[in-house]
Amino acid sequence: MDRPPRAYPLPPPENDPRFTIGLVLDVADVLARHGYPPLSGGGDDHVQLQQALFRFLYTPST
Repeated sequence: MDRPPRAYPLPPPENDPRFTIGLVLDVADVLARHGYPPLSGGGDDHVQLQQALFRFLYTPST
């Protein structure tokens, strides 16, 4: 059975107004609602989540 083509990663943008701290906070809230611990660490968790989202959205896998 053929799989549909992947939607991600996207081509890296010059600037993407959708990629905001609000996006990171929304994803963090979804994780917490699913039973994962809330983000903490004086912002370090937020930075790591932001980097992981960016890699997923825009960085082609090798």
